[in-house]
Amino acid sequence: MSTKTSPQIVELTESAKTQVKALLDKEAKDPEQFGLRLAIKGGGCSGLSYNLEFDHIKEKDLIQEQESFKVFIDPKSAIYLKGMTVDFDDGLTGKGFTFTNPNATNTCGCGESFSVF
Repeated sequence: MSTKTSPQIVELTESAKTQVKALLDKEAKDPEQFGLRLAIKGGGCSGLSYNLEFDHIKEKDLIQEQESFKVFIDPKSAIYLKGMTVDFDDGLTGKGFTFTNPNATNTCGCGESFSVF
């Protein structure tokens, strides 16, 4: 399998790391082979949307090490995610992961999709 540890592509805030770790602990999977996958997929109101899921390492994944888990990013998604910050907000106005992407030229109102053109 061709995978490699990569330099930091995305930044996870402390709040996001804490939430991912708590969710990952519930999964009770091998942290060497199982982690957080960040990806881009077509769709959403702005054309592209973020996809977060727990997954196994796949061939050609770029691996970003965190203190207690790994982040997997496929090479095509890395182009759109480079420099992005992932945060987690559990305030009164909403709960969930939020994305600040310097590559996005347009984002939708919900913040879950974007375009780069």
